[in-house]
Amino acid sequence: MSTTEILYGRVDADLGTFSVRPLDPFADAELLHGWITHPKASFWMMQDASLPDVEREYMRIAAHAHHQAFIGLHEGRPAFLMETYDPGELELVGLYDALPGDVGMHFLVAPSDTPLHGFTRAVITTVMAAVFADPATERVVVEPDVANTAVHALNEAVGFVPERQVTKPEKEALLSFCTRAQFEAATGLTGASV
Repeated sequence: MSTTEILYGRVDADLGTFSVRPLDPFADAELLHGWITHPKASFWMMQDASLPDVEREYMRIAAHAHHQAFIGLHEGRPAFLMETYDPGELELVGLYDALPGDVGMHFLVAPSDTPLHGFTRAVITTVMAAVFADPATERVVVEPDVANTAVHALNEAVGFVPERQVTKPEKEALLSFCTRAQFEAATGLTGASV
């Protein structure tokens, strides 16, 4: 697996080029450790993780048949983490009836000392477009913490519709769905890569 292989890319009119590449559990561990232990990543629930903890977690994900992790780039530099999973096999098993074509998604924007206006929205738009680039994807499913109001607003901006609150072992979550048509209506984008 090459960390230079670009799996998806798009150009944001205001912020430039965004792309997604495979995550390498070893080569990317130090970078990820800084991101997921940062105070702004509290909802990622890995604040106390050591570097070996991060390596183990992303080796586990890399080896899992129903879970994938990716590094997102902005202008060629690592800027966000993206994960996809099969909600019929992980995370939401027994909490809703998964349909064929459902894909679960998590994303985390890297901390920055110089935030760019609209950056996080451009990131979630890129993540969603990358997920919908797979023609088998019919609907994206998310389960953010009910207290994470910032991500609820971002989710709604790209077409997510909250369905209901669900209780997971680690949190109270807001189960939300976004179909391909809802994403396209909210953003004007398809999943086509540039």
